[in-house]
Parts: sequence; structure tokens; C-alpha cells
Amino acid sequence: MSLPGGWEWLIIIMFLLIFFGAKRLPEMAKGLGKGIREFKGALSGITDEIEKAGKTPVEPKTEEKPAEKQD
Repeated sequence: MSLPGGWEWLIIIMFLLIFFGAKRLPEMAKGLGKGIREFKGALSGITDEIEKAGKTPVEPKTEEKPAEKQD
């Protein structure tokens, strides 16, 4: 599946203009931009945490054996 071509974008833009109006489109684009920016910030925060956790040494767990009974 490929991205829409020239005519498809034109039809999509015309539909948006008719359906939402010219005054509302900039507000919607601004909100979409803020959402994408917040998503990227959260994603970079998560990747930083993962990298930080990967750099800290992890101590191996030692399993304790149950003490044997001596008669």
C-alpha cells in the first residue's frame, strides 16, 4: 500500500475544507502538532529510561538452597 498521490491529496483536502471549514482547519492542525510533539517527548523519555536501565549493572540472583536436615 502506497501513500496517496496528487489527486488523492486534493480530494482529501477538499473534503476537509467542506466538512470542517477553513477556520477550523488551523486549530485542528495545531492540536495535531501538539499531540505529535508530546508523543515524541514521551517516546524519547521512555527510550532514555530503557538505555539508562541497560547501562546499570544487574547483580545476578543467587538462589538459596534449603538447608539439609542432619540426624
